[in-house]
Amino acid sequence: MNDAQLVPLGSTGMQVVPMGIGTWAWGDRGTWGYGRTHTDADLQAAFEISLAAGINLFDTAEAYGNGQSERLVGRFISTSKQLVRVATKFLPFPWRLRKQNLLDALRASLDRLGLKQVDLYQLHFPFPPIPIETWMDGLADAVQAGLVRAVGVSNCSVEQMRRAHAALAKRGVVLASNQVEYSLLHRNPERNGLMQACREMSVTLIAYSPIRKGLLSGKYTPENRPTGTFRSSLANRDYLARIQPLIALLREIGQAHGGKTPSQVALNWVICKGALPIPGAKNVRQAQENAGALGWQLSESEMTALDAASDKVKSK
Repeated sequence: MNDAQLVPLGSTGMQVVPMGIGTWAWGDRGTWGYGRTHTDADLQAAFEISLAAGINLFDTAEAYGNGQSERLVGRFISTSKQLVRVATKFLPFPWRLRKQNLLDALRASLDRLGLKQVDLYQLHFPFPPIPIETWMDGLADAVQAGLVRAVGVSNCSVEQMRRAHAALAKRGVVLASNQVEYSLLHRNPERNGLMQACREMSVTLIAYSPIRKGLLSGKYTPENRPTGTFRSSLANRDYLARIQPLIALLREIGQAHGGKTPSQVALNWVICKGALPIPGAKNVRQAQENAGALGWQLSESEMTALDAASDKVKSK
């Protein structure tokens, strides 16, 4: 990747590739079937393919697989000679009541990752009862201790993000990012003012579930529903029928760009919206498909058509 293909991470001065890899499925048995549907070898191959394609940002969390995701990311980094950027997260469990709990959790994450510093440390959820300002104070301490390069939040509303931004600013630290769900099938950040607020405050919107857990891949239909309670709860037959015109448009646009898949078009749409998608990758095929979303760009008319098709899914 050359510099022209990099994008800023908020106003931190850090430049990143406009796509990362989400690693929730790395080590998670209950939801994602780690050990059954994919192995450590599959994940390492996905890691290496992603790096070869220039995708070097990996987003993990202490909660993913009870720390196993961080361990795997750390193991794969230790065998790589390339620059790898790591983002991880702190989960404010109800028994974590002080900012020191955040710093202790960060050091535990660093141990699992085998690193002295992570590029981005994020508050996973803004759970009560502890105010978000307490956790921002802890994140600022982490920056000043040299344990993290940048800090962000995840799953925060506009109001929560503004509070986080203000609390960090008092400590001279910028809020780099807000990681939220965003895709053609989940456009709440556009509609609730979050995306606009991100632009105003120079905060990067990191988009998780950018292909809506596979629904935008085109592999599911009313006759071929996703299996497992996690995915099937997202898509009854009526909903799958309603998204088919959007899937058809993704295929049509993909063909106009040299045979891009629906997933690749959906990911490129997120990038063109100014967000940074972090699709998952459990194997070589998925890693290669993710990489195919980079290096080209949807036209304004294609973006408008996709927006309209997405709106029709919601309006019915």
